[in-house]
Amino acid sequence: MTIFNLLSLVGGLALFLFGMNIMGNALEKRAGNKLKKILASLTSSPIKGLFLGLAVTAVIQSSSATTVMVVGFVNSGIMTLRQAINVIMGANIGTTVTSWLLSLTGITGDSIFVQLLKPTAFTPILALIGIIMFMFLRDIRKKDTGEALLGFAVLMFGMETMSSAVKPLAYIPEFGNILLLLSNPIFGVVAGALLTAIIQSSSASVGILQALSATGSVTFGSAIPIIMGQNIGTCVTALISSVGTSKNARRAAMVHLYFNVIGTVVLLILFYIADGVFNFAFVNESANQAGIAIVHTSFNLLCTAMLFPFGKQLERLASATVRDDGQADELQMLDERLLSSPSIAIMRCTDLTCKMARISCAALTDALQLLRKYDSKAAQKVYQAESKVDEYEDKLGDYLVKLSAEDMSAADSREASTLLHLIGDFERISDHAVNLVESAEELSSKNISFSAQAQQELNVIYSALEEILGLTLTAMCDRSLEAAALVEPLEQVIDYLRKTIKMQHVMRLKNGVCTIEIGFVLNDVLTCLERTSDHCSNIAACILDMATNNFELHEYLRHVKDGSKEEFNNNFKMYMEKYSLQR
Repeated sequence: MTIFNLLSLVGGLALFLFGMNIMGNALEKRAGNKLKKILASLTSSPIKGLFLGLAVTAVIQSSSATTVMVVGFVNSGIMTLRQAINVIMGANIGTTVTSWLLSLTGITGDSIFVQLLKPTAFTPILALIGIIMFMFLRDIRKKDTGEALLGFAVLMFGMETMSSAVKPLAYIPEFGNILLLLSNPIFGVVAGALLTAIIQSSSASVGILQALSATGSVTFGSAIPIIMGQNIGTCVTALISSVGTSKNARRAAMVHLYFNVIGTVVLLILFYIADGVFNFAFVNESANQAGIAIVHTSFNLLCTAMLFPFGKQLERLASATVRDDGQADELQMLDERLLSSPSIAIMRCTDLTCKMARISCAALTDALQLLRKYDSKAAQKVYQAESKVDEYEDKLGDYLVKLSAEDMSAADSREASTLLHLIGDFERISDHAVNLVESAEELSSKNISFSAQAQQELNVIYSALEEILGLTLTAMCDRSLEAAALVEPLEQVIDYLRKTIKMQHVMRLKNGVCTIEIGFVLNDVLTCLERTSDHCSNIAACILDMATNNFELHEYLRHVKDGSKEEFNNNFKMYMEKYSLQR
């Protein structure tokens, strides 16, 4: 083997890996969003999950890409760990499609039909079609199709180049000795796993093995353990992808590893036991591209058939490996893998905004209780909730900004814009909760209190605020237009109550019933309550605007406040009677 053969081998390998990468990425872009939506709508049917994993991997030509996608779905809560196991098993079968495509390079025969099946005959045509579509068509989907065809042509050219370059190895004794060494099951598995871990693609490593088979020196005895090891090596991509994700996402990656390790160990033991009993003649025969494809497919089919009934046991094993740490990981639902699927990412953001809203409104309600009766432990709980809400706003805000840069539908774009507004309002509500706690602390530390009359009036506005918070949560999380329509009239009542309570305080101050010092605290409390109701009004208006595709928030608020709507007037009167100070 000369230096030129070595250079051809390296160049062919580079083209092969590059072509596979280009083809896989283009296919994922071409059909990725639809495939992800199909995966996202996965039911609990194990068979359906298996075939979906198989189909997705067969299309995008990468079990690693499918598994990484699955890890992202599990991390985001779209898919359960149990569903992920079925998809991962299907992905292992789907990845064998590539080896069958590559086996076309080994076709021999003189007939025109056989010659047309050889890649050297049809890949130039595919390359020509691909370059025309990629360079001259404007439609993005057609350009992606052209890119996939180009990637396939480059992949096949690289495969042919590698096969031609390694043929002289058949005459080198050292190469035969290396292959003889790899016929040892342990060495073969380790070599296959290392090669696949380095290039992070079992399809690519199987393709390299198929190219080496052109030398005629690769026997089935050495190929079988290498192929089994390659399935273990492909788990590295998913394991790397799971770093920093939720515990269930890490468990999904571990299931992928356990599935291949257990399958390799069991099937290797059974194969060598059977070989010892029946003395298989084919073990010492030279393997060709088609033979390697058969071994690769047979291993994955047998592995899936063997472990498919034990999905629950695999789940338990992964759960025992990645134990619960007792920490909430809701914000890890914001997985950047989902940015390429905006509708799914928006759904995750909406769920998290609802969680944020509940924390924020609960903090405000707790703060109102502290104004009635102060407790230091309860106060600390409000401070912690406010910090958590701040974290939600930071993470959600950053994620929504990134999402806005993606190619989204008009509806998704509106939803993203609305959520950005909503998280700001909920964050401010939690800030007002802290301000109310500070007022409660001031009352407690100075040992002062509101007069009986003032406390009675405050209890009325507290109840009104608790109701408006409940309506806001219902409007946000249930997208209830009925609840949203009640927020603005109640907000007007809270404004009226604030003004009236302040006037009543001035009257009591003149009569010597209240003091100036308690007046400062009262003013701070009333300001927080009024501003909180304003934020509730903004949130409800956003929900109503989304329903009518209208984003003129200030115009909407002016319209309902001018008394031109009979429904608004009726609701306003209802709340005025319900929260009357004259009791």
